[in-house]
Parts: sequence; structure tokens; C-alpha cells
Amino acid sequence: MDQTPIQKRRIVLTFPKETVNQPITYHLVKDYDLMINILRAKVSPEEEGKLVIELSGRARDIKKAITYLKDLGVSIQPLAQDIKWLEDRCTHCTACISICPSGALSVDRKEMFVSFDSEKCILCTLCIPACPFKAIEILL
Repeated sequence: MDQTPIQKRRIVLTFPKETVNQPITYHLVKDYDLMINILRAKVSPEEEGKLVIELSGRARDIKKAITYLKDLGVSIQPLAQDIKWLEDRCTHCTACISICPSGALSVDRKEMFVSFDSEKCILCTLCIPACPFKAIEILL
């Protein structure tokens, strides 16, 4: 039995329109033995597609899968590069807290201090219009 530790990576995939109809996620599971958690998707026929996923698997399998995706022309970015919380603009008003489904934005009620955990963020973008001070930017 393989004792290689399982790793997780959250990434944003941008698919060229010519690949949108291909069974790419199937191949990631079947051929590279990865688990995929789809956090957000915007895929339409004949258009560029965007998929925010969490990949789980052995490091070598993830590396091979990334090479497969790049060979198909899929653009790959770490999720953290697409999230920007501008703490210096945040007034800690907590307007974003109640609409954050993943708990990425939270508040310490005693101190009334808002914090952001990019590892929990699923790029739902609900926080952007909720923030009156434009302290949150999510770049897709």
C-alpha cells in the first residue's frame, strides 16, 4: 500500500473554448487518481470556461495532472492569487460576515475585528457588493 501523503491544492482553471466540451475532470479522476471538489464553475458551450477546484491526491499525481492540463491549453493559477482582501480599507463593519457561506470572512465579536482566511474562500463573490468600502476584490 502506498504511504505517500495526500496533498490538497486549490486552483483556478481557465479553459479555452475549444476544450469546454472535453471530459477533462473525468480524466483527472480516472487517469491521475485525484479527488476533485468543485468550489465554483462557470462553463458554457463555445465560451471560455472557469473552474475553481480543490484537488486532492499524491503530489506526483497532481504534478502529472497539472502537466496534462497545461498541454491542453488550460491556464492554471493558485486560488490565493485571485483573492484580495484590502485590510487597510476594511473598517470592520461586518457587512460581509453574514453572507459568507464558507466562513472565510469572520469576526471576533469581542474585539469586533474582521479577518479573512483565503483557504476557506470559495470565490462565491457575495462579499464584493456587500462591502461598502470596497475592501474585497476577487479577480476572475
